[in-house]
Amino acid sequence: METEINVNEMGQVKIAPEVISLIASMAVSEVQGVSDLTAGFTGDMLEKVGVKSPGKGIKVQLGENEVLIDVYLIVEYGVVIPELAKEVQRKVKLSVETMTGINVTQVNVHIQGVNFQKEVKDDDKLKNNQN
Repeated sequence: METEINVNEMGQVKIAPEVISLIASMAVSEVQGVSDLTAGFTGDMLEKVGVKSPGKGIKVQLGENEVLIDVYLIVEYGVVIPELAKEVQRKVKLSVETMTGINVTQVNVHIQGVNFQKEVKDDDKLKNNQN
């Protein structure tokens, strides 16, 4: 299902949910502290066998002239999750509304995990420097 935006007498513009998903994904990638978007178990398994999804971790529900967006992500260890979630909500809403003109009614952020990898790498550097 696409959402239609009446531009003028010349015709209509239709925006596919995949476009909104891609815009939201790019906005999320700009937020410091986000490790990755996650497609859940099924999506992650499909990715392992080579099926790519450009809107991975983003679920879009289109209404008449509005959209609700769910974001599923993994955060870096040490971030303040409520602050990060608010920043994700702000960036996604701003990006989608600015680029499409569609009203974003909700941006729901679902934290699916924490990435500890950066901390482990930092610990390894300290150990190597001490030797």
